[in-house]
Amino acid sequence: MADLNTRISDFVWKNLSEKHVTGKVDPFWESLRNAGTELWLDTGDMDEAEAIWTSEMSALTTNNTLLNNEIQKGIYDIFISEAKSIVRDLPHEDRVKEIAFILNARHGLRLAHKFGGYVSVELHTDTAHDIKAIQYYGKRYHEICPEQFIVKVPYTAEGLIGARLLKDSGVKINFTLEFSARENVLVTKVARPDYLNVFLGRVGAYLINNNLGDGSGAGERAVISSQNWVTGLSAENPWQTKLIAASLRSFNQLELLAGTDVFTMPPKVAAAGRKELAGKFTSQTHENYDVSLYDSAKGAGIEKFWEVDDKVLKFAGRLASKVPVTGSELIHIAHEEGCEDMFPSLSKEEKGFIASDGKIPVHSRWEKKISEGKIAPDTLLTLAGLASFTADQAMLDKRIKDIIE
Repeated sequence: MADLNTRISDFVWKNLSEKHVTGKVDPFWESLRNAGTELWLDTGDMDEAEAIWTSEMSALTTNNTLLNNEIQKGIYDIFISEAKSIVRDLPHEDRVKEIAFILNARHGLRLAHKFGGYVSVELHTDTAHDIKAIQYYGKRYHEICPEQFIVKVPYTAEGLIGARLLKDSGVKINFTLEFSARENVLVTKVARPDYLNVFLGRVGAYLINNNLGDGSGAGERAVISSQNWVTGLSAENPWQTKLIAASLRSFNQLELLAGTDVFTMPPKVAAAGRKELAGKFTSQTHENYDVSLYDSAKGAGIEKFWEVDDKVLKFAGRLASKVPVTGSELIHIAHEEGCEDMFPSLSKEEKGFIASDGKIPVHSRWEKKISEGKIAPDTLLTLAGLASFTADQAMLDKRIKDIIE
């Protein structure tokens, strides 16, 4: 296997010839950097990234969806065909996953080589509940490009454990698919990653789509609360954990959330902000944004996006003092500590609802379980996010299968 990994590493590095982009200084983005925010682009499209890249930007991040968008363009079809011979000795069911890894690594290297910054690379969704697989593929990403790759690990019970093991072995980690301060308290204490996230746009969308509020202020409040918790808690770690305000949806969020550790900006949002805003940024990390909720939101658990109660702190502290060995052990502890709604038990039918509803769950399906403390809106969004990535991963895997079989 070591020989195979070496051949794969050589293959993904072969004929890498991206023309390096030297970003120009831009006072607009310089002002935002001076407010305390790292600037990352949220895209896998190289032309799109090049059009907006400046010297103040330091990284790019991809995910299963963004990589799939690139693969479906057909730009890697020949590369996939060539990769077939590299993995020919693997069991049939492992070949597709291995080529998906190769594609992620190759595209990540192209981005790293072209722009010179960090690149977040994503694990295959099949690894989300497999600690050994998280470690195995995470270490291999790191070995391919230790200076520039940051490995994205999803928010699952196994992901928390796998990310901690990777971090302890020297791998840079971007822990992903969080939507609340309480999730990020848990991640900071247990996984201790370099970066973690709030996908703020979907918080507001959950309120709007389910007629619980107009969406204003909700994602922003979740980010600010997370930022303050993460800053305080990470001071206890041997390194700083930084918060990402992930996938900004509106250019005015550049001002509203200035001072957050990191922004991941879709190029269209970055371009709109550059056009529409004055570029006079000051830190807003001590703001407490109002959230407009309707009467229908009463009892809906919306406050769990930004509030952290004593049960969560006790749960996080218990896990941090002795990290569980298995995901099932972690989930059992969650239930013991009264945090069942963070790691719920779901029936096959309920898992089907999560997958079929898309990125924004239908709140009415879950009202009873929410009221009983068996699930919560932030957890629903995390589960839905992973299901959405899984669907996009399946599309990518199908293209690989169609080419190699």
